[in-house]
Amino acid sequence: MKPLDGIKVIDLSRILSGPFCTMILGDFGAEVIKVESPEGDDTRGWGPPFVGEESAYFLSINRNKKSIVINLKTEEGREIFLDLVKDADVVVENFRPGTLKRLKIDYNILKSANPKIILASISGYGQTGPYSNKPGYDVIAQGMGGLTSVTGEPGQPPVKVGFSVADIGAGMWAIIGIQSALLARQHTGMGQWVDVSLLDTIISWQTYLAGNYFASGENPKPHGGAHPNIVPYQLFKSADGYFNIAVGNEGLWQKFCTAIGNPELAFYPKYKTNKERIVNRKELISYLQDLFIKKSTKDWIEIFENAGVPCGPVLTFEEIFKDPHVLARKQLIEVDHPKAGTIKMTGIPVKFSETPGSIDLHPPLLGEHTIEVLKEKLRLRKEEIVKLVDCKAISAAEEEVKAFF
Repeated sequence: MKPLDGIKVIDLSRILSGPFCTMILGDFGAEVIKVESPEGDDTRGWGPPFVGEESAYFLSINRNKKSIVINLKTEEGREIFLDLVKDADVVVENFRPGTLKRLKIDYNILKSANPKIILASISGYGQTGPYSNKPGYDVIAQGMGGLTSVTGEPGQPPVKVGFSVADIGAGMWAIIGIQSALLARQHTGMGQWVDVSLLDTIISWQTYLAGNYFASGENPKPHGGAHPNIVPYQLFKSADGYFNIAVGNEGLWQKFCTAIGNPELAFYPKYKTNKERIVNRKELISYLQDLFIKKSTKDWIEIFENAGVPCGPVLTFEEIFKDPHVLARKQLIEVDHPKAGTIKMTGIPVKFSETPGSIDLHPPLLGEHTIEVLKEKLRLRKEEIVKLVDCKAISAAEEEVKAFF
């Protein structure tokens, strides 16, 4: 079995935050039915790069799902959707707040159809508050949540993180919210509405930076590859690249100084404790950088690993997906796709000893499972499905209908 076997998820989401959430739920065993508009998830067209005719972006976050096409703007399409909800556990959506109400499928209507339903809504600013109706995007959340202001080099313009961390993070919070709501339902017998926002996600991650601000009243500043509270704990340039060092306590500091061939540095008054090293950061880092530029990254990694000092290289994606540890952890997987052939994807990040997840379904073609779901889940007959196609409530070719009857 898998952790979420028996859980049924109706996925109304598109782009990134919601699809990432539902992909992981699917990896853990939930049955995920991705409801797409006739035009499909926006990311189906986001490229290049494409793998064959399939968007690499879409392929990366939509495995373990079945795709059905329903036109929710038609009354017939809305009825099909609500019929699916009656037998579901979770609905996930990431529209702007108010969209579900306009479509007449908001939480109150879903709850009337199924009192046990859990609705997980992901939006830019949440379902409440003065900004709730604004459109929300990852880069905006990074800026408004303080992440951009502390990212980048000192004295240089603010920089966003290199990938859509607010979207992915909100998807992760939604997973936690959904699983918590499923546990609560075991006690209450009732579902609930889980409200997650990109802005809340970024702010919730500020932890010690927010704590530093609350304690000092000073706005945190960017430190480039360094840590505001620990020295040395940062990125350094070597003779041929870059590497990271993490000296997280005084014992490691002493090992570090011995490894660089200067054991007495550990007891020098200016650097003896982390407090002193913070105060004298600039001088110490300058000394270390002048030293590190004399050897290669490989040499320094070997020196520090032998000394028991946490360290690591800065890898390109080509290097990551050749790394023996990454491969041993199955963080690179291959999946067969009917149009794109064999595609590569990142693996499942949570390992279970007894109920591991797995990749059972390729990222679906648009509407690939429409007829299958209507026939098997709603027990619709051929003539009923043809009628739905004719009134444009669903999209399916005549040969697709014939194939299932």
